[in-house]
Amino acid sequence: MTELGGQARNPARVRAFEGVLARIEERIAADGLTVGDRLPGERQLAEQLQVSRSSVREALRVLESLGVVSSQVGRGPDAGAVLTSRPGSALTGLLRLHLGLATLSLREVVDTRLMIEQWSAGHAARSGAGLETMARAIAAMDAARSPEEFVEHDVAFHAAIAEASGNRLTSAIMQALRGAVQRFAIDAVVRLGDTGGLQADHRRIHDAIRDGDAATAVEAIAVHLERAYPSTAGPAS
Repeated sequence: MTELGGQARNPARVRAFEGVLARIEERIAADGLTVGDRLPGERQLAEQLQVSRSSVREALRVLESLGVVSSQVGRGPDAGAVLTSRPGSALTGLLRLHLGLATLSLREVVDTRLMIEQWSAGHAARSGAGLETMARAIAAMDAARSPEEFVEHDVAFHAAIAEASGNRLTSAIMQALRGAVQRFAIDAVVRLGDTGGLQADHRRIHDAIRDGDAATAVEAIAVHLERAYPSTAGPAS
């Protein structure tokens, strides 16, 4: 097997670091470790798992890319990677890569977002959560001076809907979906020129959630995505 650039990969080393990943996962579960806890240092992990430090180092790099740990440089009590919880950032990178490789289409991403955000809006309408954050985002979009700034606050608005659903996985997936298509969102704002229609949609979504009207909130999400991505979003229903 070769890597980019023609360099051969060592199958034994691949198996070694994959084994380290599995054993670190077992340790996290067995020791009841949670976010903020620290793994043993690189040398200590290598001794405990009876593997090379290079295998431990490679496994920790993978865990860091997955948003599971944050590497720390230090000695004594400051040594070792700290467990974190950043599933959204890891999923964002993964989705962006697959969009770039055309293994996923923009339509598939937008359709997935439609399903998730409609579900989230329905639950938000029942809980009434997140309304202040949504209102602040709408006001910030009114004051935005560039498409990039508008999209930054648009992301905050839609993230608030997902968070209001009370489902952390839904929120992480929504964050990843928005992050993966951010440049397409900016292109959509540029194409529309006038953001008045998008803002009218945002206010309709906000008001429906405020009024506890789940059906209207769900419909407004579909209309909004159809406006932003007319060639990719499914029919409003």
